[in-house]
Amino acid sequence: MDRTTPLETIAVAVRRERERIGVSLAELARRAGIAKSTLSQLEAGSGNPSVETLWALAVVLDVPFSRLVDPPVSAVRIIRAGEAPAIGSEQAPFTATLLAACPPGARRDLHVMSAEPGPARAAHAHIRGTTEHVLVTAGRWRAGPEGAEVELGPGDYACFPGDQPHRYQALEPGSTAVLIMEYV
Repeated sequence: MDRTTPLETIAVAVRRERERIGVSLAELARRAGIAKSTLSQLEAGSGNPSVETLWALAVVLDVPFSRLVDPPVSAVRIIRAGEAPAIGSEQAPFTATLLAACPPGARRDLHVMSAEPGPARAAHAHIRGTTEHVLVTAGRWRAGPEGAEVELGPGDYACFPGDQPHRYQALEPGSTAVLIMEYV
């Protein structure tokens, strides 16, 4: 459970975005038309920023307002078999579970993977913005970003950034999985 306070979330986000565009605290305050002391307090996680202050910062930082106030979502998402809500059919013994919705303009490639136990397949980073979706259909896998791999079994789903080095390793004979490569 995330116990980050809203002020801590805002402080981290403002500092991260300021550093991303490479400006000093004083310069960001000047561009946003706010006092440097206000921005300093904000980045320290204190103060009480107004909506107007946050909007001014978002505009100057060229980010959506939500990027400053929403806690970041983990880059790796796991849905264990049976944990996602399934919707049944009235006409047949059929259920469907939405694991990930396609964002507008996204491109996806669908793959079926099979592997046997042995060394992990090290995958280089793909193009910027690539996301990998893995659904295990048989066996057991260890997969994910290097250093953050997770063990997955039949029916488990994982989603992680494909634009950083990652690995796939079968842990049981006859391991298979569906892989969807999403390019934005």
